[in-house]
Amino acid sequence: MNKVFLIGNLTRDPELSETQSGVSVCRFGIAVNRRSGSSDGERKADFYNVTAWRGLGETVARYAKKGNKVAVIGNIELRTYEDREGVERMSVDVIAQDVEFLTPRGAGEDAGDYAAAPAAHTERKKPSLQSFDDDGDIPF
Repeated sequence: MNKVFLIGNLTRDPELSETQSGVSVCRFGIAVNRRSGSSDGERKADFYNVTAWRGLGETVARYAKKGNKVAVIGNIELRTYEDREGVERMSVDVIAQDVEFLTPRGAGEDAGDYAAAPAAHTERKKPSLQSFDDDGDIPF
């Protein structure tokens, strides 16, 4: 099974583009803190490239920005490519299946458009209780 769960902060603003066939694709990076730091007390982080397709990618591009905390659920994909010098390189990418926004809405000026994201839930009005006549009889 190839499944990964990551929680981290965006390292750059998401970049939304389209393939030649018109499919939306969003690419962004996240930094994930390691549980334990180095021996000198310095915290370490791992950096991942994430790709989100279609509607999910459009949503990420619209509401997330650099610094926002997100949870990404997806799978790992290894790909090889040739760099400018002709050397074959390998890249580890995360293909997102779901992205949850964890930065609170309206959290400071750095929240950007995320503050305008639709609410996940709306407050419900509590129903009013009506009195009833209790004659003390047990109904069974």
